[in-house]
Amino acid sequence: MHPPLLRLALFLIASLPAMAAAATLASPDGQLTVEFHLNADHAPAYSIHRAKQLVLAESRLGLVRDDEDFSHGLTLVSASRVESVKDDYEILTAKRRQNHYRAQRQVFHLATAAGRKLDIIFQVSDDGVAFRYFFPETSPEVRTLKEETSSFHVVPGTLAWLQPMAVAKSGWKEVNPSYEEYYAKEIPASTPSTLGAGWVFPALFRSGDTWLLLSEGSLTRSDCGARLRHDSPDGDYAIGFPDARETIAGQPVNPASKLPWLLPWRIVAVGSLKTIAESTLGIDLAAKPALAVAGEIKPGKAAWSWPLMGDKETNYDVQKRFIDYAADMGWAYCLIDALWDVQIGDEKIKELADYAATKHIGLLLWYNSNGVENSAPQTPKDKLLTHENRVREFARLQAIGIRGLKVDFFAGDGRPVINYYLDLLEDAAPYGLLMNFHGATLPRGWQRTYPHLMTMESIRGLEFVTFEQKNADEEPTHAAMLPFTRNVFDPMDFTPVVLDRIRKIERRTTSAFELALAVLFTSGIQHYAEIPEGMAKMPGYVQDFMKHVPSIWDDTKFLDGYPGKFAVLARRGEGRWYVAGINAESAEKTLTLDLSALPAGTTGTLIADGGEGSLFAQKSVTLGADQKLTVTLKPHGGFVLLLK
Repeated sequence: MHPPLLRLALFLIASLPAMAAAATLASPDGQLTVEFHLNADHAPAYSIHRAKQLVLAESRLGLVRDDEDFSHGLTLVSASRVESVKDDYEILTAKRRQNHYRAQRQVFHLATAAGRKLDIIFQVSDDGVAFRYFFPETSPEVRTLKEETSSFHVVPGTLAWLQPMAVAKSGWKEVNPSYEEYYAKEIPASTPSTLGAGWVFPALFRSGDTWLLLSEGSLTRSDCGARLRHDSPDGDYAIGFPDARETIAGQPVNPASKLPWLLPWRIVAVGSLKTIAESTLGIDLAAKPALAVAGEIKPGKAAWSWPLMGDKETNYDVQKRFIDYAADMGWAYCLIDALWDVQIGDEKIKELADYAATKHIGLLLWYNSNGVENSAPQTPKDKLLTHENRVREFARLQAIGIRGLKVDFFAGDGRPVINYYLDLLEDAAPYGLLMNFHGATLPRGWQRTYPHLMTMESIRGLEFVTFEQKNADEEPTHAAMLPFTRNVFDPMDFTPVVLDRIRKIERRTTSAFELALAVLFTSGIQHYAEIPEGMAKMPGYVQDFMKHVPSIWDDTKFLDGYPGKFAVLARRGEGRWYVAGINAESAEKTLTLDLSALPAGTTGTLIADGGEGSLFAQKSVTLGADQKLTVTLKPHGGFVLLLK
């Protein structure tokens, strides 16, 4: 046979299984499989098995574009060969510094009756399944997605831990949605969303001994931020697009682009709860760094006055004192929050920046992102709305030595808002400004693509505890949700750790619970809420712990836990293992922890809740030959263990 004809014949033979009724793609270890097929309506569909057990039933695939329907009536033209995917990378703002992604990849090439083309790309790793869409044709016309029909059909009996999406333009000063609601915990799958606007990512499910975490990643300028829709009949959760009000200047919110067009990843992490808690899948799939960033990208810890002291203390004298506090604690940064422009002023801010430099402290400044999208009044405002204004402001900040910005109050998940985030990141990079977004959407892996993105809020953080008692009442269970949901893939600016007191609020967590959050929660810049007066009351060993807890984690291990009830993680940083645990329940809990997976010594120092009249107790521990440690956690209590 002529060589070109032979190659064609071999290709067609290799493609036959994929072009049949169903094609199966397995993870490198063979434990996860995804099955792709066209159903009776010639609509693309998929399902997922773990260890040959169905964990995601037949779920829909497809898109509806303004000029064509790619959700049914399709033909499978061909399927690519299965290829191995390998990616090794370093990231400083995640749970693990060095990461090694391995997956199997296959692309299914589809066409409509009119001949328009759609590719569906699947990748399966040992910890999950991901897919995305690609329009391979070329066209200068901008096309818009009217709908995405992708769904995640959980099996009967599945339970869910989900955060409701807030209704657009609701809440204080119309700032919603900003991913700041409490989770519905362990609810039956198919329960409608509590606020009527859907559920946010990441979304956690349990079926028997299998857990699933749904999310998305690699959003670009063509995309909006998606969510799960309000209704999920029979546990079939469909992708939804933003409310039309989640926009800037009335622009359309749906995805739109010229062709060719590559859409975001849809992510399903699958496995044990340990697999979920240790997964980096949302970062593994993120686009690689997109631009050069001037200066040093330095994760670190930050002092700031606002959470416990409020707006009025954003003044020169207090902020100078907090710079001293950060220096005394060995932290890298001090954040000066809202109203600095009117209560301190540009000239005095430069003085503070100069003073901070003598202490080797970087100053971070707060900005209001919005123009008219909501009515949040805090200033500085309207400084970042155009490229010209941003460049002028960023150049000025760089010149006076400012290290980063906290930008607050975004307008939702519409495509224009996604573009605004990217504008801020791209314009800040040449000036070496570290970025933090509040009142914001989920990062979705942007911290890898834009390494100067240190953190994002996207959570009902500690500031809410300071607002009213009912938030303090919720904090224990809320905090015990986050290692399994919001903080699994992305850095989270919860602003943790109040060791002393909150004015007019009765804390429900113990001080050891709060101390543990310094290890349990990851953020590129970790802003601690405790103030100098509160820190000064703590034992020297607690202060020392807060001075030296690492800002970059080399590894993370799940030791025990259950969403909303308790969590115990081990993290390695600066050559040591730190173990931290919290008990969200109102009863004492005794745990026997297996530390044999930690290549550490057999001795360490345990800091836990103290006895009557004492916030803390410290003791040395020695592990037995089995490397097990028994710890007792008080109600709403916690502990940290530093292994030598």
